Order: sequence, then structure tokens, then C-alpha cells
Amino acid sequence: MPELPEVEVVRRGLEPRTVGRTITALELLDPRIIRRQHGGEDRLRAALVGSRLTAVARRGKFLWWRLADADGAETGEALMGHLGMSGQLRMSTPGALPAPAVTGSEGPASDPLRHRRLSLHLDDGARVDLVDQRLFGGLWTSPLLEAADGALAGVGSPDALLPEGAAHIARDLLDPAADLPAIARALRGRRSAVKTLLLNQEIVSGIGNIYADEALWAARTRYDTPGTALSQRRALAILRAAREVMERALEVGGTSFDALYVNVDGRSGYFARSLSAYGREGEPCPRCGSTMRRVMHGGRSSHYCPRCQRRR
Repeated sequence: MPELPEVEVVRRGLEPRTVGRTITALELLDPRIIRRQHGGEDRLRAALVGSRLTAVARRGKFLWWRLADADGAETGEALMGHLGMSGQLRMSTPGALPAPAVTGSEGPASDPLRHRRLSLHLDDGARVDLVDQRLFGGLWTSPLLEAADGALAGVGSPDALLPEGAAHIARDLLDPAADLPAIARALRGRRSAVKTLLLNQEIVSGIGNIYADEALWAARTRYDTPGTALSQRRALAILRAAREVMERALEVGGTSFDALYVNVDGRSGYFARSLSAYGREGEPCPRCGSTMRRVMHGGRSSHYCPRCQRRR
């Protein structure tokens, strides 16, 4: 699943090529991709066709475009998107050459033709395609609400207006308005395993399996350590490690283990080459040389070093 760095790479790719553009047509190839849309296709088409995209913002793994009418007046709605397990937002421009195929993948590629579910046609001739092999992602409109803390709603947002569909999502660690000490206290106030807490999008958003394992390895903390066993100092160390590893991933386009995650031009990220824990079962720990292990915990794989990340 694309995590925060991958979704931010997509947002940055969309921003210069969609903001200021007008949607001239909506092409829906599979109605399942708009299953969250109240009122279905007719409501979505009425909200989008003729609307101008004024900003593209992100909180955690949620993306949204702000919508304005032909005169530039805000409509009070946003077009929200979530990539789910295998979703991609791909840009195509008339006459442009297709991106080179992703090589060395460990899974099936998402076919940009066969798995295209929805397209937005823009007034400059470009097209935004939602490609989703597994159909867990989607697009839908959502009314805008004031963020509870009054700060900018998310990265790329011009103000504190947040889509109702993302109102339950906590701020992420790349959000300047994120309060790390408060998030650390929230982790420490629960008995659940720390990895489970890091994946809870209502505590801190955007962290998935990959970056949780990387952050816990960097902070020398075992995946099943209860939140209540963490000191404030250790909880902050975990959050700072997560932020640092996601910033490094962002610099190289995110993590691509297979062709299910690519950027808007169809190219993969390269952070998989820099991972210290995730996917390294049976390999030596980069820090101490012990053999890395993988266990199933809470229905997910957890990768850790039995020496560096001892049970406390």
C-alpha cells in the first residue's frame, strides 16, 4: 500500500499539472471506484465537470483537490482520493511518450489500460487517470469543514478547511502543525503494541507497515512493546525516527517493491534499496550483524532485529 511518502510524491506530481486547470469531462469506466460517492455518478459529474482545481492537498494517505466554479468562487467541496492497496494517479499528455516499464518488480504490474477505472479530462488536453488493480482506492466529493485546531488542513492546503471525509484522520509527521509531544503522550496512554499504535490513523496518520518497521528499528524498540511501557523520550524518538525515514524516502520518490506503486509519470521510487528492517528477514542487521527476523503480529509482518530490539 502506498504510505505517506508515496502519496506525497503523487501530490507533488499533480500540483503543477492540475492546479488552475478546469475539468472538461469525467470518464467513468468502473462504477466501483466511486462507491463512496453520495448520489453516485450523476452527483460526481455535476460537481466536477466545469469546475476548476485550485489546490491539491494531503493529510496522511488522503489526497484532495479544492474545487471552484468557472468564476473562481470556491464551491465548498473537495474531490477526495485514496489510493488503497494498489491505486495510482497517472498523468497523460497528448503526444507524450509512455514512461519506461518498472523493472525488477516483485509483484504484478498494474496495467494502465486494463486497470484504468476513471479519468478526469482537463482543459489543456491532459488527463488524470485513476488506475487501480485491486479496487480498494477511489475518488469522491466531500464538503469542507474547519479543522478542529484551526491550523492549515494539510500539506498543500491554503487554509484550515478540511474535507469531511478526512476529519477523523490525525495529522501526519510531515505536517508542520503536527504536535509531536502530544502524539507521544497519546502513544503512551494506550496498552496496545507500539506498532499497532503507529498504524492507527486516528493517532498519527500516514504510517504503514514499511515505515513503522523502519522507525522502530531506528529507535531500537521492539514491535510489541506496549505503549504504556514507553517513556516520553522513547516515544518521541520513535516519532522522530519515523519522520526522518519518511523524509529520506520522499527524496528518492518513495518505496516501490513492485509496479503497483509508481508516481504520476509511471516511474518507481528507489527507497527500497535503503531499507534497514522491512523485507530483510534472514539478512544481517545493518547495525549489529544479527540475523533479522520476521513475525506475524496483528495480521501483518513485522521485521526486527532480536539483538537491537530486545523485549523490555
